[in-house]
Amino acid sequence: MFLWIVTFPIKAQTVYDNTSFDARIATVILQKDLAIYDPLPLLNLNGGDRLKLSFDILEPVNEFFNYSIIHCDRNWKPSDLQPMEYISGNTMGEITDFKFSTNTYQKYTHYNLNFPTSDMEITKSGNYALLIYRNFDETDLVLTRRFMVVDNQTTIESDIKTATLPEFRFSHQEVDFMVNYEGFDIPNPFIDVNVTILQNNSWNNAIYDLKPLFVNNNQLSYNYEDKNVFPGTNEFRFFDIRSLRFFSNNVIKKYTDSVQNAVLAPEETRAHLNYVRWLDYNGKREIINDDGANISEDGDYAMIHFNMKSNDLRDMGEVYVYGELTDWQLQENFKMKYWPDYGMYSTSALLKQSYYSYHFVLKDKEGNIDYTFTEGNHQETENDYTILIYHKNVFYGYDELIGANVRNSYTVQD
Repeated sequence: MFLWIVTFPIKAQTVYDNTSFDARIATVILQKDLAIYDPLPLLNLNGGDRLKLSFDILEPVNEFFNYSIIHCDRNWKPSDLQPMEYISGNTMGEITDFKFSTNTYQKYTHYNLNFPTSDMEITKSGNYALLIYRNFDETDLVLTRRFMVVDNQTTIESDIKTATLPEFRFSHQEVDFMVNYEGFDIPNPFIDVNVTILQNNSWNNAIYDLKPLFVNNNQLSYNYEDKNVFPGTNEFRFFDIRSLRFFSNNVIKKYTDSVQNAVLAPEETRAHLNYVRWLDYNGKREIINDDGANISEDGDYAMIHFNMKSNDLRDMGEVYVYGELTDWQLQENFKMKYWPDYGMYSTSALLKQSYYSYHFVLKDKEGNIDYTFTEGNHQETENDYTILIYHKNVFYGYDELIGANVRNSYTVQD
């Protein structure tokens, strides 16, 4: 067997994120290799499960892509481990599964990668960055994606509730939890253990480096009142372009020029409205094509035209479309322009056929995401939370992931 060994300039990028470096890349999805859509890229160490990466290049050309895996610390900086310390087998692979689009206005090439493979196994838990690059040239990065590998050494009991502090009682949610590490050696939990909490799989507003409040025998308590609080936000808006031929929810017009187009119904700000509950998808998307047989190759793209009726918020910041469709980031092509004569924000973006959910958010002058003036914050909102328990491995000097808990705010703990 031929063994690939490659050394990467890991200091070239200080912090790894979910980033695309080529404007032609679209619809990047990293999820468990399952029949159902599960967007949390979390593997069990030695569990035999795999992740599936898929993406499109918006041109009908086949490019040669390689991939590698970088071990990171709990804050997504490259760890001090060398590839041979966390990979058994090859440290570089190829993406050979590709198909050209068929019967679409927007031509593209679709790529798939399932990993880890039997000749590229992951041997340590923790945070990882998947790097995709061209022609064996690790400096020609195409995209990076985060994923985690957990070695379950803990049990976690969590409780999502209304915030305790009076100023947050009606607008925020509190994530309280207990971690039991019986049977696992942690010499100094206050120093060696750090926790990250995600809301709806977004790293943008994650809580990092949370320390235990109390330690009692083999239990760590995180029942804070202030450090574990998230804005409740609001239920997500949505639109449906699984079919570009027929009527679909929240789309008022469809037409074709150089590409297909879908104009969404104008939305209102919800800043001063009472909370209304409905079933939503918590910012996620599900790539489905109701017009064809195979979403990978015959799912078309459409230029989606977003509109939001609003007062002028430019003195406070900039308004963006936000959700999994933007990689949970404030992307420039999803920034909205204000039209004073119409009292309207608008933007357009090319998206693949799917069911999408999203928010409108304000990026304030300090660069923070604010829901107050676009969606509002409500403690009743249904949200997903992920709790990740990191332990500093003293022997090898890296952050191992020893526990993970996924919890919906409406779910009753078993």
